[in-house]
Amino acid sequence: MVNKYYDLAERLEIPANTILLETGKIARHTYYLEQGCVRIWFNHEGKEVSLNFFFEGEGVSSIESFRNGTPSVYGIQSLEPCIIYRISKESFQYIMNDSPTFKKRIEEETFRQLNKYQQLFLDRIKNSPEERYKELLKNQPKLIKRVPLRYIASYLGMSPVSLSRIRKRP
Repeated sequence: MVNKYYDLAERLEIPANTILLETGKIARHTYYLEQGCVRIWFNHEGKEVSLNFFFEGEGVSSIESFRNGTPSVYGIQSLEPCIIYRISKESFQYIMNDSPTFKKRIEEETFRQLNKYQQLFLDRIKNSPEERYKELLKNQPKLIKRVPLRYIASYLGMSPVSLSRIRKRP
């Protein structure tokens, strides 16, 4: 986050397993991670499904809810102790209007995330669970080191037992 706008954000230190946004609630803030890891997830027939993980230097929010004022279809939860900057919708909009550089960065990050979701969708169609895990190891090694395996399994579209079997293979 640009130093010029720090006074528009609230710095928070939160413990692991803190819910930043509950499913069904309207997102009134977006978050910038200085330290830590958070996930977005939703409940599908009683099972938690992890959609994405965010780390230092990234922003996270329920974009649709934040932008449109509609209930969020997913929740946001810290997985580690975090230092975050919470930014209101009004402050976020002010920064977007005031800083073409910030606006361009947000647009680039939005397209990067969209591409990531598209790739995840395609991988679930064309790749086996083992291939998805190997791709994750290759492309996102920090995720394996920092995210509990049960969340990685749901992110990859498999059970924790299946992920355990795949990890034991040579």
